[in-house]
Amino acid sequence: MISISIIEDHDYYRASLVNAIKENDSFQIKGIYATAEEAIECLPGNTPDIVIVDIKLKNKSGIDVILETRNNHLNTQFLMCTGFQNDEKIFSALKAGAAGYIIKGSTTAEIHDALIDLYEGGSPMSPFIARKVIGLLQNKDACNKKVDLGLSVRELEVLSLLSKGLLYKEISDQLFISPNTVKNHCKNIYRRLHVQNKIEALNKFKEYNYN
Repeated sequence: MISISIIEDHDYYRASLVNAIKENDSFQIKGIYATAEEAIECLPGNTPDIVIVDIKLKNKSGIDVILETRNNHLNTQFLMCTGFQNDEKIFSALKAGAAGYIIKGSTTAEIHDALIDLYEGGSPMSPFIARKVIGLLQNKDACNKKVDLGLSVRELEVLSLLSKGLLYKEISDQLFISPNTVKNHCKNIYRRLHVQNKIEALNKFKEYNYN
């Protein structure tokens, strides 16, 4: 049996969710909360398999619920509930740790399907949101592909500031070192990267995803 808690501040929709879940004998309701604050306080003693969370609650949001409870509920999955398919907050909720979402106005059958899908390892979401999630993962993967250029931390700092268009004097002011020291760092950078000038150094810097 799949245990479910509900966090929804709209009385009518909260009652509708309860009724929809009760129609399936595979589900058991463990908790019903009208506010994020109430849920955050009560969930530690009542850990369900799935929590259906309204994204837009009155004070703290559904995203706040995830952020404040997920570390204590490692086996609980969060299914967001929203009124709009392409709500930007859905993406924020997924980044915070939600595993999927349902749309307000979904049929009873669609709610059941989403809960079962989630419980069995799926992530119910639209192609639009799925594409954004894939984009996020691809960006993280690109960041992880940074190649060790053989530079010191200070040399990387200097090269990073050069890539932003700063002059030697501006870099020296920002790093609290002398302009002459900045110049020496640049010479070492060119030697280590086997390049002849700043442009070639910056091209290599960008080539290996350090920009």
